[in-house]
Amino acid sequence: MKLLKKQISAKDGSGTVLLRPDTSEDLWHAYNLLQVGDCVRCTTVRKVTKESSTGSTQSNKKRMMLTVTVEKVDFDADVLQVRLSGTVQAESDFVRMGAYHTLTLELNQNFSVEKQCWDQVYLDLIDEACHPDRQAEVAAIVMQSGLAHVCLVTGALTVTKARIETNIPKKRTGSSNHAKATTKFYEAVYQAVLRHVDFQKVKCVILASPGFVKDDFYKYMQEQAMRREDKVLLEHKSKFVLCRASSGHKHALEEVFADPTILSQMTETKVAKEVQVLNTFMRLMSTDPDRAYYGYHHVAQAHEQLAIDSLLVTDELFRNSNVATRKKYVALVESVREHGGKVYVFSSMHVSGQQLQQVSGVAAILRYPLPDLDELEEQANDPFLPSSIHMESDEDEEEYDPEKRIQEDMRDMGL
Repeated sequence: MKLLKKQISAKDGSGTVLLRPDTSEDLWHAYNLLQVGDCVRCTTVRKVTKESSTGSTQSNKKRMMLTVTVEKVDFDADVLQVRLSGTVQAESDFVRMGAYHTLTLELNQNFSVEKQCWDQVYLDLIDEACHPDRQAEVAAIVMQSGLAHVCLVTGALTVTKARIETNIPKKRTGSSNHAKATTKFYEAVYQAVLRHVDFQKVKCVILASPGFVKDDFYKYMQEQAMRREDKVLLEHKSKFVLCRASSGHKHALEEVFADPTILSQMTETKVAKEVQVLNTFMRLMSTDPDRAYYGYHHVAQAHEQLAIDSLLVTDELFRNSNVATRKKYVALVESVREHGGKVYVFSSMHVSGQQLQQVSGVAAILRYPLPDLDELEEQANDPFLPSSIHMESDEDEEEYDPEKRIQEDMRDMGL
């Protein structure tokens, strides 16, 4: 992503940025930037109908620049497209003001976004998207007999670049159909790796399968690379890491990333850091539950006591259509950072983000145990307890006075 222009007011945070997406991952970042109510301006194609003096009509498509107030945003994960629809804000020769139009953000096409408030989460997202080192970090090939998925795992996306499926018959005595089908399957995976994996950018290539499928394919790939003199594979064969997976489906990456051997090969990648902190949280849930809490209410109460060491949150929470809910999570993230905590924003397009989403989408690893957090929550919700021990009481609230409380109760009862 290239940041071409940035005009944001230091007073109220309103302003406009001009961006240009260069990769498919940039479109995912653009999707996370857009909210209902934003004004987006870019070039688009619209069907225009003209009526002549004789009453005949003629329709043709014209490319024009339109500004649309966003009412709906969609991200198509299959074709990696961002579509946003809304009303046109500026009238032109071909489109009246207030007409509905759908914009499609395209690669290498400039677009501007105007917001009433660019909060810190939005600004961090732009910085991450425009970071020059952010590219495909890991390639993964999960396979089983007759099925394989070639994926690219970046800092924000797990993209399926190829799905290879071949019908492989069972082994039969005196028949070579099984061997021929297996060779055909391996060749298709081999070509997909050459076509979709940029070995200059990826830091490692994970090859995972149940049984010995991965070993047989790796042996086939080495033999073919030597025979065909494919220098790309020969020079980067040290980047391949073989490990076990339960199947050749994409969801098998979840257990692959949980393998400590794999994480050691991916120590410098953003994905590995997120997976590692999520594994730590899951482990603490069973071994030391007083240091691992999830759900906004528990996490917010832990932060009130400045106990959060690491905050885990999914980007889906920042796409909430309710402005108040989104501001609540943005304020939590900013406050945790101000008090020295680490914040990890998980992509919902990663298996790690999907795991975190299953436990409410927000979780925290604490610096020290808080065994009484559940008790404090019960006290905060109990209307018969004095207000001075409520977790959400104002700082300037009067301290609890037992004698005064008795007098108030007697007055309420008419005594």
